[in-house]
Amino acid sequence: MKIVLIEDDLDMQELLKDYLGNYDFEVEAFEKPLVALNYLDNCSECSLVILDLMLPQMDGFDVCKKIRDKSPIPIIISSARGNLGDKVVAYEHGADDYLAKPYEPKELVMKINAILRRVTTKVNTKRVGEFEIDEEKMEISQDGHLLSFTFIEYKIFLLLLSNQHKILSREAIASYLGSEYGDIKDRAIDMHISNIRSKIFDDPKSAKYIKSIWGIGYKFIG
Repeated sequence: MKIVLIEDDLDMQELLKDYLGNYDFEVEAFEKPLVALNYLDNCSECSLVILDLMLPQMDGFDVCKKIRDKSPIPIIISSARGNLGDKVVAYEHGADDYLAKPYEPKELVMKINAILRRVTTKVNTKRVGEFEIDEEKMEISQDGHLLSFTFIEYKIFLLLLSNQHKILSREAIASYLGSEYGDIKDRAIDMHISNIRSKIFDDPKSAKYIKSIWGIGYKFIG
């Protein structure tokens, strides 16, 4: 995991590099923000930025804004300027977290890990309208509420969400489910669709999400 540290205090640089290295973080440290910005422009594997505010060449708030204008990479402010006003400005410029010096390096590690967990969660999920899909956990949420699907309902609804506005025949749905579910008949598919509709509050007479295509199958329209 590569971290970019922008810090002009060389003693602080070395302290953080050594400490983070003990947690398997690779740290690229920069004293001058313009050099760091150029590095970030060409670093596809960088995962997070630790940024001081009092820097040569450019104010740290401006550095934060320039990074955020180009990239969603997480930014933690590490600064001796710990008043509320500075924190507000930092967040307004796109910072994800703020640590006022002096602090224990362990606290920085905790914040890094917390941010990276949040970022990883977002990467592993995708959104279709009101629905958020986490295929790794095999879960689907509706407006933040976890839906209590059976596994076969999850598979069917995932197929519909992944093929938004495409008509899926009952045969195509049965084929997607595979032979492990036996010879699934049209009526069984209809029953599962009915259960899904009930759980997502979708009235088939005025469908908001799953539309019946007469004589063929279904499509997700939400």
